[in-house]
Amino acid sequence: MTVDTDFSWMRLIIAFSTVLALMGGLGFILNYISQRGLTLPGSPIRARRMQIVESVAIDTRRRFIILRCDGREHLLLLSPERDIVIETNLPPSASAKDS
Repeated sequence: MTVDTDFSWMRLIIAFSTVLALMGGLGFILNYISQRGLTLPGSPIRARRMQIVESVAIDTRRRFIILRCDGREHLLLLSPERDIVIETNLPPSASAKDS
C-alpha cells in the first residue's frame, strides 16, 4: 500500500475556495448588470412601455398611482382587497409634455 505524497489537503482547499470565489464574483457581476438595466452583448434591447409617474400613499394599505402606458396616463387605486381604475386617458402633466 503506497501513499501519494503529492496530494495535499491544503492544495485541495485552496483550489476549491478559488473556484467558489470565482463563481461568487461572476454572480455578483451578473446581478450588478441586471439591476442597473444594462444589457449584455447579443441580448435584445427592449423599450419600456410602462412607467409609474407618481405614487401617493393614502394610508398604510391603500395608494393612488399614476401609470403611463404607451403615452397615456391612468389613475389607479391600489389596495390589498382590489385594484380600481379611477380614470383613464388623463391629460399628460406639463413635465411629460416637455420630455
